[in-house]
Amino acid sequence: MTDIRLEAISKHYGAVRAADSVDLAVAQGEFVTILGPSGSGKTTLLSLIAGLSQPSAGRILIGGRDVTASPPQQRNVGLVFQSYALFPHMSVFDNVAFPLRVRNTTADVVGDRVMAALELVQLHGMAQRRPAQLSGGQQQRVALARAFVFEPDILLLDEPLGALDRKLREELQVELKQLQRRLGVTTILVTHDQEEALSLSDRVMVLDGGQVQQIAAPQEAYLRPANRFVADFLGIANFIALPDGREAVVRPERIRLEASGGRDAIVAEAVYLGQIIRYHLTAGEDKFVAAAPFVGRPHAIGDHVSLTWDAADVWPVA
Repeated sequence: MTDIRLEAISKHYGAVRAADSVDLAVAQGEFVTILGPSGSGKTTLLSLIAGLSQPSAGRILIGGRDVTASPPQQRNVGLVFQSYALFPHMSVFDNVAFPLRVRNTTADVVGDRVMAALELVQLHGMAQRRPAQLSGGQQQRVALARAFVFEPDILLLDEPLGALDRKLREELQVELKQLQRRLGVTTILVTHDQEEALSLSDRVMVLDGGQVQQIAAPQEAYLRPANRFVADFLGIANFIALPDGREAVVRPERIRLEASGGRDAIVAEAVYLGQIIRYHLTAGEDKFVAAAPFVGRPHAIGDHVSLTWDAADVWPVA
């Protein structure tokens, strides 16, 4: 396994800067997620790392080797796409075996590695099925097995769980993290799903307009955002005006709804979300969102409450 370095990587399409002088260092075995809205440049970066396109400027190093001009087949990178990209006429076994066979791997090694890979993704006994005979989650597991069966240095994941329903996506998120940890493969995930990024990653890189906004551990990026964009993009943020003209952010789950002692507010809406209730509140001309556990009697629309929070839970942003 190996590390990845992006040094001042840029990619221009005419006047459009899809990637603008991006620096990133991913350590061996690390799981990093590139996160951002549509058009932020995250898929562009993934294609540059994979060798599917060439940068306009900068260098890409894998394991200390400059691969900026190297074709994809010389980078030893495993790729997984949202669309699965399985061969419909091939069995599960043959789909997973494909990258080994194009590398002229001997038949006995192919058999051993394919069966071991299917075991890891919990598809033992399904080797002879066709993709059409599998569920969406099973097809994604086949795509994952195919991506790591040849022991790549790097695993690149482009919205791999985006086509799945929420419950299955959450189940596969856990499986994906456990699999990545077991394999120890350096992994970069691209997603627009903030919860997915925060739950899976060792670090997240937040992009906007092709520029890096923050690179940090998930908890740091969420609770200590580098700027207003990161604060607003990662979940829900309450912004509070400061006397010096700046703003401070406090997250909904850090706000307490009490009888008195804080800022007076009125419950405008209460949204039941299972274990929590999300309250939308008005405090004069300002609006807040608070999240509270669903215990006891929930507040009703029109209730007067008092908003309080700890000073340590407020973070200034530019």
